[in-house]
Amino acid sequence: MTDKPKPQPSAAAESADTALHHIVDGFLHFHHEIFPEQEAFFKKLATAQNPRAMFIACADSRIVPELITQSAPGDLFVTRNVGNVVPPYGQMNGGVSTAIEYAVLALGVQHIIICGHSDCGAMRAVLNPASLKKMPTVKAWLHHVEVAKTMVQDNCNCANEAESMHVLTEENVIAQLQHLRTHPSVASRMANGHLFIHGWVYDIETSQIKAYDADKGAFLPLDGTNPIPSATPKARF
Repeated sequence: MTDKPKPQPSAAAESADTALHHIVDGFLHFHHEIFPEQEAFFKKLATAQNPRAMFIACADSRIVPELITQSAPGDLFVTRNVGNVVPPYGQMNGGVSTAIEYAVLALGVQHIIICGHSDCGAMRAVLNPASLKKMPTVKAWLHHVEVAKTMVQDNCNCANEAESMHVLTEENVIAQLQHLRTHPSVASRMANGHLFIHGWVYDIETSQIKAYDADKGAFLPLDGTNPIPSATPKARF
């Protein structure tokens, strides 16, 4: 397989035309060089999908779930939004809630992963609400992070914004896991032991992931040397 040279972060902003051409060139490279080598694989995917997990991530351009987990097409059912938010069931029934219901009931995924990340612009905006003055839709959406913000404000004697960001990012993942459990399809499948939920925080600079362990109430390294932490309550049926 011929690998395309890895892009380097650009110091200067690209023009709109250059940016579009870069994207199209990437597609052409895939179409002419990558796809022919894996055509049989894509033919299998053409009529069905059987993902291993649902992955709920932030829309941040630096977060690529398939890259981080080294997953192939068809492995992950991905939904992304500002702040890796999961609205509680019955509130703002839109793309996220619809995707969850479809993943659980139609695709039968066994795992749902909510993944936050370092240097999250949404978390910074929550700490600095004045920055959202001209973005009313984003401001309304981030009301779903309010519980995490309150947890930090009331309980964290954070020394600076960087520390507040770190704690808020973790608390937001926990809050969204709690919201996820309000969805009937999720609650039912967890109760009978057919669905497992996970909360991760990915560090962009180091590639490390910490996963939430509900039993210990802490984020632990996902390092392959210990059992994989889980945020799933014990099954009852």
